Amino acid sequence: MNELETRQLRYFVAVAEELHFGRAARRLGIAQPPLTRAIRDLERQLGVQLFIRTTRQVTLTPAGEILLGEAKVALDAVRAAARRAQHAGAPRPTLRLALKADIDGGLLPQILAAYAQQEAALPVSMVLGRFGEQAQAVRDGRADAALVLSPFDGRGLDSEPLLTEPLLLAIAADDPLAVRTSLRLADLAGWRLPDGSPADQGPVPGSHGVNRPGTRQDGQASEAHSVGTAQDAPDLPQIFRLVELGSIVCYFPASLTRRYPRPEVAYRPVEDLAPATLSLAWPQESHSTALAAFVRTATEIGAARAEPDTAQAAAT
Repeated sequence: MNELETRQLRYFVAVAEELHFGRAARRLGIAQPPLTRAIRDLERQLGVQLFIRTTRQVTLTPAGEILLGEAKVALDAVRAAARRAQHAGAPRPTLRLALKADIDGGLLPQILAAYAQQEAALPVSMVLGRFGEQAQAVRDGRADAALVLSPFDGRGLDSEPLLTEPLLLAIAADDPLAVRTSLRLADLAGWRLPDGSPADQGPVPGSHGVNRPGTRQDGQASEAHSVGTAQDAPDLPQIFRLVELGSIVCYFPASLTRRYPRPEVAYRPVEDLAPATLSLAWPQESHSTALAAFVRTATEIGAARAEPDTAQAAAT
């Protein structure tokens, strides 16, 4: 069997994700007939059927499901290799850190200050993105390391936990639930997180429930407010505004709630909600001394922060 080409994998992934040859062709910017021929040639080359085609739909076979996952990893690796080579050859290389703004557990200033003292340190540049994008930024070569909230997609990555802290519910201060000092997930039935997922199921892995907005399940706000359809809320100010209006609720790490006290928002613990773990992730088998120094510095800062918390918990 001849080796697969990246063009073949790109064509296959487009069809596998769209499950429609016409849409996949438009996405790739090519005509449909050559795309159809390319997929048939790929199936002949592999000796397996990748798609089940009917007049109404296109579905993946078990072999196609396996190839889709592997093809994404392979394409990420090719893109990452090119980006990392370009970055390494830049006149002034930096260490690129992917993160969601304000999701650093309050550790980032200390990490950066301590890292700057390391002999192998490089200037650190920030790659800002939305929730859930940070691990992918490392995989595809846009970043050298990432601060991520667990759980996250760790394919191709090594990671170390830095800090574990409670997730708190953000809810409108004038909502009846805000009167209570603590809640349980079942109390949040009917509420939606910003991405539209049910609040009583906890935050969505990876996105933590804040990538896309939503409304209450019954389409209504709390009794204190009347709001229309929630608008796209990619950043904190918009999310906070929707929470204040009673359109949504949201889960935030405790460190972020201390940074953003707001009279119109109440932060409440949820007894059966798992805590948030902030981790540092980086590519497996990395040989960068600058990155190794950053990982070592970050884990030391995280361990130092955890020691007072552990002592306080033991005292109580």
